Amino acid sequence: MSHYLIYSAYFIQGIIFVYFLAINSTYTLLILFALKDIIQHSYLSTTRSARRLLLSDSYYKPVSVIVPAYNEAEVVSNSVKSLLNLHYPEFEIIVVNDGSSDETVAVLKRDFKLRPHTKPVRLQVPHALIKGIYVSEDYPNLIVVDKENGGKADAINAGINVSSFPLFCSIDADSLLEPDAVLKASKLFIEDDELIATGGIVRVINGCKVKDGAVTDIELPESTLEAIQVLEYTRAFLSGRTGWNLLKSLLIISGAFGVFRKDMVLAVNGYRKTVGEDMDLVMRLHRHCLDNAIPYKIFFVPDPVCWTQVPYNLAMLRKQRNRWHRGLIDCLRNNRVMILNPKYGKVSLFAVSYFVFVEVVGPILELLGYISIPIFYLFGVLNTKFLLLLITVAILWGISINIAAIFLDNFNYRRYRKNGDILRLCWLSVVEFFGYREIMLLERVKATFSFRETGWGTQSRKAH
Repeated sequence: MSHYLIYSAYFIQGIIFVYFLAINSTYTLLILFALKDIIQHSYLSTTRSARRLLLSDSYYKPVSVIVPAYNEAEVVSNSVKSLLNLHYPEFEIIVVNDGSSDETVAVLKRDFKLRPHTKPVRLQVPHALIKGIYVSEDYPNLIVVDKENGGKADAINAGINVSSFPLFCSIDADSLLEPDAVLKASKLFIEDDELIATGGIVRVINGCKVKDGAVTDIELPESTLEAIQVLEYTRAFLSGRTGWNLLKSLLIISGAFGVFRKDMVLAVNGYRKTVGEDMDLVMRLHRHCLDNAIPYKIFFVPDPVCWTQVPYNLAMLRKQRNRWHRGLIDCLRNNRVMILNPKYGKVSLFAVSYFVFVEVVGPILELLGYISIPIFYLFGVLNTKFLLLLITVAILWGISINIAAIFLDNFNYRRYRKNGDILRLCWLSVVEFFGYREIMLLERVKATFSFRETGWGTQSRKAH
C-alpha cells in the first residue's frame, strides 16, 4: 500500500482531532466565561442603584419598539398586545407591514382601531416606498407603517425613519417580550454612556401557555424536534453569547430582540439588505467604532426575556438553519476586512476567527471526517481504536457542555420549574447527537455552497 495513502490518512485524522479539541475547548471556555459573567451580572443587579433604576420613572430613555412584519396575521395581534403591556414610562410601538400578502394590516386595523396619520418621516436611511401610516385610536403610542415589500432590513430602516426616540428596540413579529424586558435592557444605557447596543435572551415559546400576549405557563413542548431547539437556544444564549461578553467580542444580537442607540445605527447607514442583517449590523458597528477610535460597548444581558416561535417541523427547521448559515457567511464576506486583522483587536482575534474557522470551516471538516471513515476502512488505514475513542469523548464532552448550560440556566433563572422538564432536557442532550446534529450539519454544508442565495423562504406560524 502506498505510503502516500497512509500519510494522508494520518494527516486527515490529525486535522479532525485538532478540530475536535479546538471546538470543544472553545465551548468549554465559553461556558466558564458565561458562568463568571452571569454571577457578576446577578450581583450587580442586586447592588448599587440597580433596583432603584428599575423601579423609578426618573431613570430612563424613551424607546421606539420596531416590529417588522411580513405575512404575520396569525401572531401580530398578540405580539402588539404584549408590547402594549410593557412596563416602561415612555415608548412607542412601530409595526412595519412589509408588503404582506395576507391579512396582517386588516388584523391590525380590526384589533386596534387604526386611523390614517400624517406623521412626518425623516429619510435618514434608505427603504422602499411607504404607502401609509396609521395610529391607533385607543393607543396613541401604537403606529403602523404600511410599505412596499423590501425585506426585513428595509422594514426596520423604515421604522427607524419613522421613530421619534434616541433608542430603538427591534423585535420579530412572532415574538413576545416580558413586561420588564425593555426596561432591563435600556437601563444599561443610563448606567454606561459607552453602550451602543445590547440584546437579551431569546427563549422558545412553543409548548407554553399564552394569554393576552403574555406567557402564563412555561413548559417544554411535547414535540422532540421543538424541545431539542429549547436546548439549543439555552446553550447558544447562556453559554455562547454570555461567554463572549467577557472577551468584549459579541458579534450577534438576535434579530428577535435587540436595543440600539439610534445615532450609532444611523452612522453606519442603518441595516443592510442581507440574509443575516442582525449580525451584519453588529459587525459594522464594531468596525465603525474601531475605525474611528470611538469608545463603545456591545453587551448581551441574560435576564431581559423575549419569547419566540421555533419551527415545528423538519422542513421548516432545515430552511431556517440554511438561511442562518447563509447569513453568517454573507456577513463574514461583507466584513472580511475584519478577518485576522490586528486593527480590530480582540473582536477579530477571537470572535471573527471563531466564526470563520469553527462555524464556517468546521462543518466541512466534520463532513469530510464522516466521508473519510469508510474510505480509510476499505483501504485498511483506519485506526479504529482512535476513532472509537474520539467519537466517545466527543459525544460525552458535548453532552457535558449541554448539561452545564441546562444547569447554569436552571440555577440562575429557573424558568422550567418541573423536574420532568429538566430531566427531559438532559436526556435530549444525549438524543441530539444521534441524527439531529447530522441533519443540521448537512444543511449547513449545503448552505456553504449556496450562500449567494438571498431568499428567506416562507415560514408558517401558529397562533400563540
